Amino acid sequence: MKSKSAVNSIFKEVLIKVNPSNDFKEITPILNKFLEKLKRGIKKQKIKAEVFVGGSFAKRTIIKREIYDVDIFIRFDKKYNQDTISALTEKILKTSREKYTLIHGSRDYFKVTPANNFCIELIPVMKISKPNQAQNITDLSYSHVKYVKNKLKTKKLVDEVMLVKAFCYANKCYGAESYIRGFSGYSLELLILHYKSFINFIKAVAKSNGKDKIVIDLQKHYKNKSNILMDINSSKLLSPIILVDPTFKQRNALAALSEQTFEKFKETCKKFINNPKVEAFELKGANINEIKENAKKNKREFIQLEITTDKQEGDIAGSKLFKFYNFLVQEISIYFDVKSKGFDYYNKKSAQVYFTAKAKKEIITQGPHTTDKNNARAFKKAHKNYLIKNSRLYAKNKVDFSINNSINNWKKKNARRINEMSIRELRIVG
Repeated sequence: MKSKSAVNSIFKEVLIKVNPSNDFKEITPILNKFLEKLKRGIKKQKIKAEVFVGGSFAKRTIIKREIYDVDIFIRFDKKYNQDTISALTEKILKTSREKYTLIHGSRDYFKVTPANNFCIELIPVMKISKPNQAQNITDLSYSHVKYVKNKLKTKKLVDEVMLVKAFCYANKCYGAESYIRGFSGYSLELLILHYKSFINFIKAVAKSNGKDKIVIDLQKHYKNKSNILMDINSSKLLSPIILVDPTFKQRNALAALSEQTFEKFKETCKKFINNPKVEAFELKGANINEIKENAKKNKREFIQLEITTDKQEGDIAGSKLFKFYNFLVQEISIYFDVKSKGFDYYNKKSAQVYFTAKAKKEIITQGPHTTDKNNARAFKKAHKNYLIKNSRLYAKNKVDFSINNSINNWKKKNARRINEMSIRELRIVG
C-alpha cells in the first residue's frame, strides 16, 4: 500500500469531488418552501402529524450526484391506521399544488420533482415510541436519523462516511434494493461508527475469511455472538455481515447484503489496498470497447443486449430486469461457457447487459427412457447422434451456431415466457 500521506492525499481529492455543499445551498431554500407547504396542508386538513427530513440529506452524509433524492417523512399519530396514511399523505400533498407521482411499495409513497437537480420522496410513517411497534421498516427512519446525527459528532467521521459511500456507489455496491443487494446508506454510517474510518473498514472486509460472519453490535445489546444469532430471525442472518441495528436489536441492518455483492466488494477492497487511486471512487460503466477487444483477442464471442420492462421505475423495474438477466445467464450457459458478464441499470425501465462466451464443443441432452416407446421414437428422430446409457436415451449435439443466433432463436421460442416475466423488449445492441 502507498504511504499514509499519499493515501490521505487521495482521500482529500475525493472529498472535494464528492462534497455537495454548493448544491445544498441551491436545494435548501426550495426544500424549505416545500416543507412549509406540507405543514400548512397538515394544518388545513386537521391531520395530527409532523414532518421531518430523513436520509443522508438530514445527516449531511449525502455525496454529490447529478440528481439528489431527498427523503421527507410525514409521521402520523398512533390514532391513524397504517392502511390509510398513504391516502392521507396524498390529501396533504394535493394542497401543495405540486405535481407528483404515486410509487407503489410495501407502503405507497410519492415522488415530487421541484427542481431539475433533485427530487423528493414523500414517505408516510407511523409515529412509534418503541421499535417493536414498527409495522413497516420506514417507521424506524426517525430513530435512525436521530441515532446517526447524535453519533456523527465530528467532521472527520462525516468525511469517512462520505468516502465509504462514494467507494460503494462507484463500485455498484451501494443500495439495499433487490437488484443490488448491497450496503444501505444507514448501514454504511453504522459501519463507520464501528470501524472509525473507511480504511479500517475495507481492511476488515479484505481480511474476512468467508467462513465466519462478521458480527457487529454497536450498542452491545447482546452478551455475545451466540445470543445475537439466537435472537435475530434466522431469515435475516443469511448475509455475510450481521449488523445489529442499534435502534432495534432484533433487526439486522445488513440483512439485504448478498454473498455475491459482498465478494465483489471484498475484491474491490483488496485492489484498493494494494493500489489506492482516485479512480476507485469514480462511477464508470463497463468499457464495452475494451471488453469487445479482449473477447476478440481470446477468440470469444461478444454480445450486448438491452432489456426493457413495463414495470415501475426504480426497485420494481430493477428487480424484474435483474431477475431476467440471471435467467438469461442460465439459458446462455446451456450452449456457451460464459467467461464474463455485466448488468447495468440506472433507475429507468431498461438495463444493458453483456456477455463474452465461448461455444461448448458439444452438449449432451437427456432424453426419455427406452421403455417410453413413443417419446423414445420421437427423440431418436430429432437426434440422429444418440446413445443409450442405463436404459435412457442421450443425444450429443455440436454447438455450430453463434451466440447472436442462439439469442434470436431463443427469443422466438420463448416469447410467452419473456412476456410473463414482464419483459417487453429484448434486443441486441452490440
